[in-house]
Amino acid sequence: MITHMDHINIVVENLAEAEAFFRMLGFKKHHEGDLSGNWISEIVGLDNVKARYVALSLPKNRTTLELIQFESPKSPKADETNRSSKANDKGFRHMAFEVDDIHEEVQRLKQSGVKFLSEIQTYEATGKQLIYFYGPEGILLELAQYPATSQAT
Repeated sequence: MITHMDHINIVVENLAEAEAFFRMLGFKKHHEGDLSGNWISEIVGLDNVKARYVALSLPKNRTTLELIQFESPKSPKADETNRSSKANDKGFRHMAFEVDDIHEEVQRLKQSGVKFLSEIQTYEATGKQLIYFYGPEGILLELAQYPATSQAT
């Protein structure tokens, strides 16, 4: 039986930049390290793996975000014309973060240079307020605020 989501792993080209961005969002570092040797090569099905990772999480949250940068084998270069994922692309699309005050958080992030895809929108069926933006390396992210009488879904 699955008990909870353990972590989300995102491969990045610039680990330091990605870590700094997620720390700006409020993530705290749990651990970091180097990955190499037969065990990691066997698990991921790649030869001669050498990588560096950092594990981050939000306060009071069990699920960690693991950012990883491969030195060997090198990750394929992203197609610069399709660098940012789009909401209708197939596969993994985005991560969403629940916030207490979406207007305050949007303002704080705008002051840090974050650009949003639109203004805050409201999903009328639930009253949920949401907004999308891009993180480092085109990672699509969402902020969501739910009405006090509703629960996040």
